[in-house]
Amino acid sequence: MTPEELKYTAEHEWVRTGDSDSVRVGITDYAQEQLGDIVFVQLPEVGAKITAGEPCGELESTKSVSDLYAPLTGTVNAVNGDLDTSPELVNSDPYGEGWIFDVEPDDASEVEALLDAKGYEASLEG
Repeated sequence: MTPEELKYTAEHEWVRTGDSDSVRVGITDYAQEQLGDIVFVQLPEVGAKITAGEPCGELESTKSVSDLYAPLTGTVNAVNGDLDTSPELVNSDPYGEGWIFDVEPDDASEVEALLDAKGYEASLEG
C-alpha cells in the first residue's frame, strides 16, 4: 500500500505536505519491512540544515544500521520524540505515528520533483 497523497524518494523516504511551509518525513512501508524490527532511531537535530540526498540520521534494526537520507534541502524544525522510547512506531505505523521529522524546505519546488506513488512503485519493480 503506497499512499497516493505522498511524495517519495528512491531511498524510500516519504514526504507529506500540509497547511504550513513545513513538510513531514518518514520511511515507507517497504523500507521498514526490509529493515526488520527497528530498535533505535538517530534523529536529526532541530535547527539542523540538511541537504537533499545526504544522510541526516540513522535507523538501527535487528538486521542492520541504515542511513536516513534527507529528501529535501532545508532546516529541520521538529522531530518525533516518541521514537526515542518507541522506535517500533516506524514499523507499526510508518505513515502515521512513525513519522521521523519535519523540515522547512529551502525551495518548495523540490517537493514536486519527488516521485509520486506510481513512480515510487515502479522504482521498486525496476
